[in-house]
Amino acid sequence: MIRNANIVEKRRIGSLEVSSVGLGCNNFGRRLDADATASVVHAALGSGVNFFDTADVYGGTKSEEFLGRALGARRDEVILASKFGHRVDDQRRGARPEYIAQAVEDSLRRLGTDRIDLYQLHTPDAATPIADTLGALDTLVTAGKVREVGCSNFSVAQLREAEAAVKSGAARFVSVQNEYSLLDRTPETDGVLAETERKEIAVLPYFPLANGLLTGKYRRGQPLPEGTRIGADHKDLTPQNLDTVEALIAFAESRGHTILELAFSWLLAHPSVASVIAGATRPEQIQANAAAASWHLAPADLAEIETILTLGSA
Repeated sequence: MIRNANIVEKRRIGSLEVSSVGLGCNNFGRRLDADATASVVHAALGSGVNFFDTADVYGGTKSEEFLGRALGARRDEVILASKFGHRVDDQRRGARPEYIAQAVEDSLRRLGTDRIDLYQLHTPDAATPIADTLGALDTLVTAGKVREVGCSNFSVAQLREAEAAVKSGAARFVSVQNEYSLLDRTPETDGVLAETERKEIAVLPYFPLANGLLTGKYRRGQPLPEGTRIGADHKDLTPQNLDTVEALIAFAESRGHTILELAFSWLLAHPSVASVIAGATRPEQIQANAAAASWHLAPADLAEIETILTLGSA
């Protein structure tokens, strides 16, 4: 059941106000052509989603192009996030200042816009001092080509190094995008979540549905659904995880909800989480994702979920 599909809570990433559910655009240009991309984008806009997260490498650079084309005249209605740093080719990769200047221009051109609202370093670059990277990003903010800057796949040590390198009044990372879900709680155990709370850095969980395990379509003792993107040997498809999924399904259904709604709402119960980023290949998927965030978990719910997860990891 889709509940309140057109009402999505807004939260903040620095100066940006974003929907608490974001659309991950990694399927655009890879699994979806331009027309199918437009259908998903328009469904997101109609569902109250205003945060779109892409990257230069998605779809072999086609994701940015298809997203920009789909948004068209509605560009100003959305918060547009992109990333740089992963290898596009042998010349286009990393976080060197001279490459950042090229990467942002390439992304702006593909997106058909004059600014990127949140520009993120996709992965740490050990070959480039973080101070140099931040200096280049601050130049883009000053020039109005970027509004805020963030990072992805950063550890606590890397977040602290970046914070220490920021010059007074210059742009700093206002967000970190790491994998986080009911089945992968690494940001809790590695200290990243606590660090973001201390430093007021927004968390943007990716893979919130744990490669589909938290959609309810993978069930214990049942064959894999046809056309799924993960096989029986996938690292997440373990008996332990499937047992946990069954317990989470029972918990959600006992309260009139789905495990999908639980996956989003549990992440959004954490104060640092600004927007939960999930991909979609069909309009009804993004509509369901947008509606999922409407369940606000009570403290007693969170305590019971914790018991389920603790037993599942024992």
